[in-house]
Amino acid sequence: MESFENSHALSGRLADVRAQGAEILVARTGIHVACVWMLCSILLGPGALSAEGGPPVVHGVWVWKSPAMLEAPHGAERLSDFCNSQGINEVYVSVSARREKSEENQLARLITVLHRSNVRAEALLSSTDADEPGKHREALLDRVRGIVQFNHDHPKERFDGIHLDVEPQQRVENKGAGNPRFLPGLADAFRAVRAVAEPAGMTVSADIQTKLLKGDLHQRKMLLSAVPRLTLMMYELGSRGNGESAEQKAEKVEKTSRKLLDLAYDGLANQHLARMVIALRTPDYGKLLSQMLEALDDANRTNPNYLGWALHSNNDDAK
Repeated sequence: MESFENSHALSGRLADVRAQGAEILVARTGIHVACVWMLCSILLGPGALSAEGGPPVVHGVWVWKSPAMLEAPHGAERLSDFCNSQGINEVYVSVSARREKSEENQLARLITVLHRSNVRAEALLSSTDADEPGKHREALLDRVRGIVQFNHDHPKERFDGIHLDVEPQQRVENKGAGNPRFLPGLADAFRAVRAVAEPAGMTVSADIQTKLLKGDLHQRKMLLSAVPRLTLMMYELGSRGNGESAEQKAEKVEKTSRKLLDLAYDGLANQHLARMVIALRTPDYGKLLSQMLEALDDANRTNPNYLGWALHSNNDDAK
């Protein structure tokens, strides 16, 4: 345990030294900002950049049962090891509305462990009613303010962002493939969260279902302009036992992801809209999930609107 933490601490200190070296080199040489990415790739080491020379794509994972994970022996280290083994660079950690001091300390320690492995930590906040103005939206905003306060109280163990799982489609009146009646309120909720989180130095991203990409141009622009990042829950393309081969499953993932990305941004070129992460879930693929996630990257890495993939979730059964 001690040696594990010491190794991560040393890695973190080396990263800090290298980053400071990059800043000094830029300041002293006056090198053009366009060369910064190259400097970072040299000084920060492998994995700092993507193969294409830009920032790495997102590889995320949800952690829904965070209290149980945090209370388990070495839970933070096990999550960090899982991220390292799966190539994951950001984690969406569920945060309860009413946290005890002990949970705050556990969250702070988790963030420390993740940051030592260069993994971002986002506070995962969920709601089924925050699209509605008034008490429901204010309840969500109060939770966002709580994360801002957490960061203020733990300046060295800050959450990097807010990850929203707002699901008004779960309410009966919003069921149905062609029923986007809640979309204006949902977009307003996203903007309200940004107004609190972004001045505090946090990013904001949000989960969405595929039916929201099937709206008209005005509806899609409303959604894609409300938040800088969206995560598309591309679930139930098949099942583990449907008789399809791994190659057939991968082909379906590739074709469907391209189709949905094209659908989302059709007619909306060059409008500074949200970029898209695409999420798959363990129950659909089991042990083939890693292969499906790789297929997502292979199919879409040249698409400027594609930001990466996310895995739902580390708590799922992978048998």
